[in-house]
Amino acid sequence: MTTIRTKPRLSIEYCPKCNWLMRSAWMAQELLTTFAEDLGEVALIPSEIAGRFTIMVEEEILFDRKREGRFPEIKELKQLVRDKVCPEKSLGHSDKNKS
Repeated sequence: MTTIRTKPRLSIEYCPKCNWLMRSAWMAQELLTTFAEDLGEVALIPSEIAGRFTIMVEEEILFDRKREGRFPEIKELKQLVRDKVCPEKSLGHSDKNKS
C-alpha cells in the first residue's frame, strides 16, 4: 500500500484590529511564489488575540511576532519555511551563509 504524502499547510494568523491583513497577504503571496510545489496551501487567519502575528506550518509556530518583538523579514521567513518543508531547496542569493 502506497502512502500519499500531503503537502503541509502554512498559516499566517494576524490581528485584524491592527490592520495587518495587507502585510499577511503580501507574505502569503511571497511564500506561495517561492514554495508553490512544496506547500498545500497558505491560509490567512484573523486572530481574536490583539497584536497577534504568527507563521505556522501545520501546528508548529515558525515565527511569533510577540515572542520576537518584531516582524520577520521576508528573506528570514523564506528560510524558516524552507528549513521546515523542503530543506534541500535552494533559495539562491537568500540562502544563509553556512560558513
